[in-house]
Amino acid sequence: MGCDILIDGYNVIKKNSMFQLLETRNLAVARDTLIKQLKNRYRQTAYRVIVVFDGNGAREEVCHDEHVRIIFSRQGETADRVIARLAAEAHANGREIIVYSDDIEVQQSVIEQGGQKKTTQHLTRHLNAAPKDVEARAKYRQTIRHEYGLDPTAKWKDDDEMPPVTQHKRRKKSRKHR
Repeated sequence: MGCDILIDGYNVIKKNSMFQLLETRNLAVARDTLIKQLKNRYRQTAYRVIVVFDGNGAREEVCHDEHVRIIFSRQGETADRVIARLAAEAHANGREIIVYSDDIEVQQSVIEQGGQKKTTQHLTRHLNAAPKDVEARAKYRQTIRHEYGLDPTAKWKDDDEMPPVTQHKRRKKSRKHR
């Protein structure tokens, strides 16, 4: 059993200020940026990531950019209907479904198929967050710096034996050795 992540592409672009800014300049750049962020975020996962956009071609257009499937609906069919169809197919194949959209109808169609709904804000927060291992290393480093009084702004010199420490820790250490 796998998991399909369905993304209402233009809904994400319309709801996030960074994508809105890109859209005012060039909609294709906003789309490409969203796809690039999805590729980066889900690169090391087993999720099937599918982003759906409203299209205007005679038939549905499907392409892949690495592990992200990109779908443009055909003229007369909304991305919402494509997402509902994909959710039904995933459910029939026993796959989990997560949809990122603020559109109530899209969310409802996925919930009816046993899926989960999440907001576009949740997705953009998720896209911009550090990977869990990087976040854990950063927290660890902060803890160690605080515990040992290391000054992250100080620069090491090649001939230094010890890392620079804050004045607070130096005073504590010098009192102990008296």
